[in-house]
Amino acid sequence: MGDVGAAPALSFDGVSMVFPDGTHALRETTFDVRAGEFVTVVGPSGCGKSTLLRIASGLTKSTGGSVDIADGNVGYVFQDATLLQWRTVQKNVELLAELEGIDKVERSRRAAENIALVGLDGFEKKYPKQLSGGMKMRCSLARSLVMDPKIFLFDEPFGALDEITREKLNDELLSLFQRKGFAALFITHSIYEAVFLSTRVLVMSARPGQIVGDFKIPFAYPRSPELRFGAEFAELAGQVSHALRGAHV
Repeated sequence: MGDVGAAPALSFDGVSMVFPDGTHALRETTFDVRAGEFVTVVGPSGCGKSTLLRIASGLTKSTGGSVDIADGNVGYVFQDATLLQWRTVQKNVELLAELEGIDKVERSRRAAENIALVGLDGFEKKYPKQLSGGMKMRCSLARSLVMDPKIFLFDEPFGALDEITREKLNDELLSLFQRKGFAALFITHSIYEAVFLSTRVLVMSARPGQIVGDFKIPFAYPRSPELRFGAEFAELAGQVSHALRGAHV
């Protein structure tokens, strides 16, 4: 889907990260994410995957290299849904718009639209403690969608969910990706999730992390859930797995 002639939506150029305690998390990491691309990063635990997202979002400043973001409107979905327990689904989804000073009528309209988009209509007045894990992640996603971000950062958002819920949310996320056309940078430990979602899969080395594999995913969108059971899918997942095993060295 990505336009190879388009300017990058998000660009890492020689990004390195050494934390104050001396931990060398990233080493000269360079790659682009273009508009309409869904790029997923896999790598060993502790290789700096989440650090990449924190640097891209501005939460952490790199110690070397640079990050260029074409549009400051960035959505960030964390490993945990990070919902406010005292706010309803409706009020949680309105939160970012509220913080941006968008008027009450407009933020309510946007929230209702995106609550429906992620399949939570009817749950507007529920509180987080009344939601399943998958519903909490849908709420988190709707909250970011309210601001219509051009770039989405996903930090293992489905990692804590059971396999069936995870696959369903993968399907739903791809529908949103096709509808909205945002650029996506997604972190996961699941090779199958990475191959199913992405236009490209990047493999990072063990810490200090750097890109050691770049796989173009040839499957057209929309993607059927049955794609996961095909021979070509299995072969590609195997290639990524082989690169990942090498990355642990």
